[in-house]
Amino acid sequence: MPSAAHAAPTATRAALGAPVPESSSMASAAVLGGSSSGASALPSWDLSDLYAGQDSPALARDLDEAEAAARAFAGRYAGRLATLDSAGLAAAIAEYERIDAVLGRAASYAGLLFAGDSEDAAIGRFYQGVNERLTQVSTPLIFFTLELNQLDDDALAGLQRDPALARWQPFLRDLRVFRPHQLSEEVERVLHEKSVTGASAWSRLFDETMAQLRVELDGAQLTVGDALNRLSDRDRAVREGAARAIGEVFARNVRLFSLITNTLAKDKEIGDGLRQYPRPGSARNRGNMVEDEVVDALVTAVTSDYERLSHRYYVMKARWLGLEKLEHWDRNAPLPADEDRRIGWDDARAHVLGAYAGFAPELGDIARHFFDRPWIDAAPRPGKSPGAFAHPTVPAAHPYILMNYHGRARDVMTLAHELGHGIHQVLAADQGYLMSSTPLTLAETASVFGEMLTFRALLDAEIDPARRRRMLAGKVEDMINTVVRQIAFYRFETRLHDERRGGELLPERIGAIWREVQTESLGPAFNLSPDYDVFWAYVPHFVHSPFYVYAYAFGDCLVNALYGVFESGHPGFQAKYVEMLRAGGTKRHRELLAPFGLDASDPSFWRRGLDVLSGFIDELEAAEPVSEPAMAGG
Repeated sequence: MPSAAHAAPTATRAALGAPVPESSSMASAAVLGGSSSGASALPSWDLSDLYAGQDSPALARDLDEAEAAARAFAGRYAGRLATLDSAGLAAAIAEYERIDAVLGRAASYAGLLFAGDSEDAAIGRFYQGVNERLTQVSTPLIFFTLELNQLDDDALAGLQRDPALARWQPFLRDLRVFRPHQLSEEVERVLHEKSVTGASAWSRLFDETMAQLRVELDGAQLTVGDALNRLSDRDRAVREGAARAIGEVFARNVRLFSLITNTLAKDKEIGDGLRQYPRPGSARNRGNMVEDEVVDALVTAVTSDYERLSHRYYVMKARWLGLEKLEHWDRNAPLPADEDRRIGWDDARAHVLGAYAGFAPELGDIARHFFDRPWIDAAPRPGKSPGAFAHPTVPAAHPYILMNYHGRARDVMTLAHELGHGIHQVLAADQGYLMSSTPLTLAETASVFGEMLTFRALLDAEIDPARRRRMLAGKVEDMINTVVRQIAFYRFETRLHDERRGGELLPERIGAIWREVQTESLGPAFNLSPDYDVFWAYVPHFVHSPFYVYAYAFGDCLVNALYGVFESGHPGFQAKYVEMLRAGGTKRHRELLAPFGLDASDPSFWRRGLDVLSGFIDELEAAEPVSEPAMAGG
């Protein structure tokens, strides 16, 4: 989930975990067998573990009590933090966390309800009302993190020698990263109070617009999510028809999406300027507890490897499909001779649980809770968020998973991915509300590792050489979508925000930037026509969590290196891995990876991860053909 804004002490931390971008968990349909016959109905979540309903007396009581507690907290501590001893400061942080968690529970409930049905006007009104109330309740607390950051370094270091305060060292350490960028309390208060009519309002407009859009295909009115699902259809004509219909819908709405994008980029530019961040991605990197230079090294490593990764693979894919050039609707086309079988929910559950339990029984037990209890919402429906996420809510409750299960192999991988997040969130909850959240650079570790476990278990069980090749090709597509595509997304955002500083961008210019970065990343096998220029519009990360996307590439390369350590028979790997997840946000990536002999600051680290993907492509080249014979167009 996105990290909290450093200046806004409450509610922001409870923002929903970002959805998985389109195709970040992609795999060929050959990966899994199984049938949907006799399958259980797809599960829906039950949010009553948070609150019984929108009119719940418990919700009203929590907000009222939190408001009173926040005012009392400010009266007790504002202007006095420098006078507290270790025990007094520790007690203040603990009380702050308690109030923050109450607000986080309310924010989680409203956000999850809205994600489940953003077309319902009553839910939209409730969601906005809760957000406004949370802003009102939390405003008296703004002083706290600001005043903590005004404490003298030496004085604070002395206080932290006392065990009473030592527990909060990770919270204070991460908070003080933002010390050079915080503004006066008066300015922070104004920005906080206006947030509900600023960026969050534009984000809501995006969500509601996207939920209400309908794509007409074969006489049916499909949601955007259902239409996008057809881009993986075996029939090339179906893929092309879906792509053109989606493009037409986006084109009709591109001025609105451009306005949202321009406004949010300008809003970010203003905030970054006030806080003196050197560039658009710097605030995100600070939240991820990673230096700009480390992200630059990752981006450089991936972009310089485009030719040996995505370019090389898609040339092969075009050959397998019998095409001279691939169009954008061919990118996720099933490979020839894939068995286009649907995977029932029960089969998906068995595959994923088996992979987690086979690696570490403790992780399998935690994963089973999500299936045995109503913690997953998997059924596609109108108004529901088209993406996927795992949201941790608060330590006193439990995470919830949202996804849209269509019975394809990529949905099974998405399930494995989101369960990884959920398991991580359950284990990290012991760190408490303020320190359980993991920086984005590590937030994707458990999810991508879970995908790798699931894939490896299935690959090891497959004895047919042709199917193994197809499975390997599916994994390569998965990794390209997770690494190459997400870095291309990051470069699109970077160029867009950089250019926006010179003035508002027309839709045509935004589309041109999109096509340029996609052409660069996908390579010469593709013919990207102008109708693809509007496909930037539906990626939710650009709206909800700018510059989030590189975390997927970070996580994938990290997992590749980590999995290599596991396969090498590293002693006690499973126990060390579980402890890494338990740490939540209390340790930085250097500390967490040290027990495995890894260092993400080492320039060779990224090459090590990318070599795994390149090696898979080497295997595919050596094992051609993938089908016997290739079927033109899939």
